[in-house]
Amino acid sequence: MIHKLVTAPFDLVIKVGEKIKEEADKELFDLPTIQQKLIQLQMMYELGEIPEEAYTEKEEELLIRYEIAKQRELEQWEELTKKD
Repeated sequence: MIHKLVTAPFDLVIKVGEKIKEEADKELFDLPTIQQKLIQLQMMYELGEIPEEAYTEKEEELLIRYEIAKQRELEQWEELTKKD
């Protein structure tokens, strides 16, 4: 009983941290979000709102995130098909 009272705050902090990481990963590696950001970036560049250097840098970052997201999706799919 005392053990639970002592460790409960730590368990809560761990659970909150895991949830924050999960939400951050979802934002960083969500395919539709990345695709939307790539489209917005392209539009901003074409309208002259950002210089080519900034466009290239951000596009590269988004494409790396896209590759990671696709790889994660593929790994999840493979895990699901192995279970069946």
